[in-house]
Amino acid sequence: MLQDILEKPFGTDFWSKKAAESSYKINEDLSFKFAPFQLNKDIPTLHHWVNLPYAKYWQLGNSSVETVYDSYKEILDGKNTCVFWGVLNDKKVFLVEFYYAPKDRMGKHYDAQIGDYGFHILAGPKETVISQFTTHIFVYLLTFLFQQEEVERVVVEPDVNNDKIHALNKRAGFKYDKKIEFEEKTAYLAFNDRAQFQEALHHIQLP
Repeated sequence: MLQDILEKPFGTDFWSKKAAESSYKINEDLSFKFAPFQLNKDIPTLHHWVNLPYAKYWQLGNSSVETVYDSYKEILDGKNTCVFWGVLNDKKVFLVEFYYAPKDRMGKHYDAQIGDYGFHILAGPKETVISQFTTHIFVYLLTFLFQQEEVERVVVEPDVNNDKIHALNKRAGFKYDKKIEFEEKTAYLAFNDRAQFQEALHHIQLP
């Protein structure tokens, strides 16, 4: 079983195709979709975002363009993570990393299962006020993941001090399990599945 988990490919081509077909409508005028992250083109934008004060939990504060480039080259070369922009009417508004949890470092901290996938989300600087904007992002991401038959659970590991993300996670149905230790942070391990997410949707009031 363990060998099956470790040998299961993430399927970056598969996820790229699925992402290209995905969209989420906020209202009649605004909708999200995914766009490919291009390492040799997009680093300046990402470098700006990760150096903003609110992005401190991304662990790249005060970093150079070269450091951000090297970090994302390593991520993409690992073939376990897919990186996309979230675009709102063709404007980049968030970055998301989808990854296969059993082959990620977090897989060492719990009994990882074949259907476990995770994500990291970084919102861009606010330029337009949209009611419950980050909740819309979470609903889009989780809806997209649970539409894929490969996904049984979504696993996340937010920094224990990131109160804003904890509120979003819990509102979207994540159940917190325990604290885990990484070199750069203490994190909570939290899980969501289709039933939890669907139950949470009943209580989310979106305009």
